[in-house]
Amino acid sequence: MREELDLDISRSSEIPSALAAQAVAKTVYLLDSDIGASIASGSYPVDGMVVIPCTTGCLAQIANGISETLIERAADVCLKEGRKVVLAVRDAPFNRIHLKNMLRAQAAGAVIFPIIPSFYHRPNTIDDLVTQFCCRVLALLGLEQVDQFRWMGLGAGERNRQ
Repeated sequence: MREELDLDISRSSEIPSALAAQAVAKTVYLLDSDIGASIASGSYPVDGMVVIPCTTGCLAQIANGISETLIERAADVCLKEGRKVVLAVRDAPFNRIHLKNMLRAQAAGAVIFPIIPSFYHRPNTIDDLVTQFCCRVLALLGLEQVDQFRWMGLGAGERNRQ
């Protein structure tokens, strides 16, 4: 958050309400160094996990079962418990090592979901791109997304416009 959003919340126990909207009461900020946090245990009830953004370094740790940080440990726990893990890989281009790590993580049960915007819904703003991406990620967790664009197929009139 510090590097990409220019936010320093290291002294806070909750994510700022501007980021969490209505979910503030359910959102707790944990230090990545807190390897003993509740989510580092399989007995703690969670439905899944999203790592966003997921650097290729974090991908490598998760893909190889190396749990040096809370993010890596929580992902490892979710995978071992058969819970959904979505890795929104953001670095590009990918080299062979990155691709092998993606395959390894996917074989372990993770969903590889690179941060790639979609354009088929004809976005007008950057916010439209971000909203669609976030909706698609959250839908993977089984959360209903009323704002998500859904492809309805090409009707005869739509085919003519292409």
